[in-house]
Amino acid sequence: MSARKILFLDVDGTITDYENNIPASCVAAIQAARANGHLAYMCTGRSKAEVPPELEAIGFDGMLGGNGSYVESAGEVVMHQLITADQCRHIVDWLHGRGLEFYLESNNGLFASENFREAARPVLQTYMGRKGVEGADELETDDVMHGMVYGAPLYRDDLNKVSFILSSYQDHLDSIEEFPDLECHTWGGAGETALFGDMGVRGITKAHAVNTLLEHLGADRADTIAFGDAKIDIPMFEACATSVAMGSGGDECKAAADYVTTDVVDDGIWNAFVHLGLIEG
Repeated sequence: MSARKILFLDVDGTITDYENNIPASCVAAIQAARANGHLAYMCTGRSKAEVPPELEAIGFDGMLGGNGSYVESAGEVVMHQLITADQCRHIVDWLHGRGLEFYLESNNGLFASENFREAARPVLQTYMGRKGVEGADELETDDVMHGMVYGAPLYRDDLNKVSFILSSYQDHLDSIEEFPDLECHTWGGAGETALFGDMGVRGITKAHAVNTLLEHLGADRADTIAFGDAKIDIPMFEACATSVAMGSGGDECKAAADYVTTDVVDDGIWNAFVHLGLIEG
């Protein structure tokens, strides 16, 4: 068996398919790798409130969440950088002023704006349709977004990030102007096809979280392996010694990876772990 490796696994499109199903071979691979002495961390855009029991049940050594704003290892919170209460108020007021629906992402829950459920339905149907999900045009908002809380206070001090529905790409460009103190991105498509904007703590990336964890563990970067499927995973790839893209992932992600495995539903994680000598085939 190889020396102990530290594995950083994106969740959506890497551990789960685009319908939130977890392939049994992926569960078996992660559990076998940990039994062999390797460490496995979720490294995801999700906040802790978005980790369902079946994902937790796989067994991990910790979690890097909120695209890098939160680091937990062996039950200990190593780092948690939050949007300030003042920044939250500014964001909520700006989005309300533009008539944009949004949700606030916290480890305590996902808190939706007043009309989010209605406004998000067609957008999320488009999003899931692009991912090839059958019957996407019949999905409800709550089928796609698990753990959404409606009617809660929107001025908060526990936020990792905020996602909002774009009425046009200009909303994203304007958010960059309006919030120079925040990290502004889009998701759900490239450029003009983006469906959502998001805003998080400035300077926070998956790479920053990886570096924070390695320092905490006193671990060597040479022993790190990253697994992902999307452009947002590229900083994580660059922070780790070895990177693996899912066969079902995006072209930019594949181009940035050292190795491309099979699709997420075609035993992608299992095959990658065997290829890298983490588990027996």
